[in-house]
Amino acid sequence: MGPINLDDNPVVLTMLVANGLGFVAYLLIGPAMIAGFGLWPLGTAALSAQYGGGIPGFSVWQLLTYGFLHGGMLHLFVNMFALWMFGTSLERFWGSRPFLTFYLVCLVGAGVIQLFVATMAADSGSVYPTIGASGAVFGILLGFAMMFPDQRLMLLFPPIPIKAKYFVIFYGAFELYAGFTGSMSGVAHFAHLGGMAFGFLIITYWRGRLPIKPQRRLMR
Repeated sequence: MGPINLDDNPVVLTMLVANGLGFVAYLLIGPAMIAGFGLWPLGTAALSAQYGGGIPGFSVWQLLTYGFLHGGMLHLFVNMFALWMFGTSLERFWGSRPFLTFYLVCLVGAGVIQLFVATMAADSGSVYPTIGASGAVFGILLGFAMMFPDQRLMLLFPPIPIKAKYFVIFYGAFELYAGFTGSMSGVAHFAHLGGMAFGFLIITYWRGRLPIKPQRRLMR
């Protein structure tokens, strides 16, 4: 797959910088960043009145901006490392414009799914914002596995090699289990699954396998 050169991956480099700047802005400005640009559930105006005010509301731009905010250095590092690790190969394989489209579709698609889940939780009195690029990153993982299914990855725990297609299947199954059982609370499992789902849909569309056909096929 060749050496990684970020000069040949302008979209990945831009996203790394944008997420880094978003994190710096959060450190400088504080919770107001999440209040305005994190992804908040629908219908929080009524809840805000019920709980004495102070709960931000949903705005449509949050479906994009939530993906450039992170709550801590580890959160940022893990997402950006995965973006660099897998996104560079996809950008070189597809080209920068299709890769940017893929990234943004996965990010917004993950936000839509998470918005639905968070709104249902808010109806039960649990109101929380969603932040982080994880939805887009999980879409990239899915895309990598579909483009390079037999590429071997080395896991850290346990330290064994595994083909990309099996890694993504196992990871997706875990996210589905964790989402429905409530394991690892505070992690937006359904946003991760949403990113993977929208990634699968756009690749399937590019391959011409949906009823709506692309003008030209971009995928093998």
